[in-house]
Amino acid sequence: MKYALLLSLLFLMYGCKNENTKTALLDEKSIDNTSTTDFNLEVYDFEGFKKFLNRKDDTVYILNFWATWCAPCVKELPAFEALLHKYQNENLEVILVSLDFPNQYNTKLIPFIEEHDLKSKIVALNDVDMDTWIPKVNPNWSGSIPATLIYKNNKQTFFEQSFTFETLEKELKHFIK
Repeated sequence: MKYALLLSLLFLMYGCKNENTKTALLDEKSIDNTSTTDFNLEVYDFEGFKKFLNRKDDTVYILNFWATWCAPCVKELPAFEALLHKYQNENLEVILVSLDFPNQYNTKLIPFIEEHDLKSKIVALNDVDMDTWIPKVNPNWSGSIPATLIYKNNKQTFFEQSFTFETLEKELKHFIK
């Protein structure tokens, strides 16, 4: 699996055009005429994305790095959605960070989000300089997905693994009162 991810990441690194925009919104006008979606996908390069990594407030943040082409990632998404629902009255924000290929946002990612009725905040990270940004997320991260960062203020844990609802909830409980 790591070999497939490495190969995919190399493709992403060399196959995508790096635009120097911090944030771009894909809305229904940028989707081909056969789509009738109202979903707005926030797309960031790493510089724009950094704001999600170091918020200092009384909220627990769970950032899950995933892609639609990653079977273990897709399998664990219901755990994140169920956690968000169960703890909706807590200070919890789940952010699903898609690492899908930019040329597939309209054809695969957005339809996937709509088909699965995902309620978590979803952003796309489009930055081909992975050797620079991966260690800034966590210095021990190899780049494999799924990967999850859980933090609150200055306390954080990082996981390079899949989660079930039970294992994810167990980790969350280290952060909530």
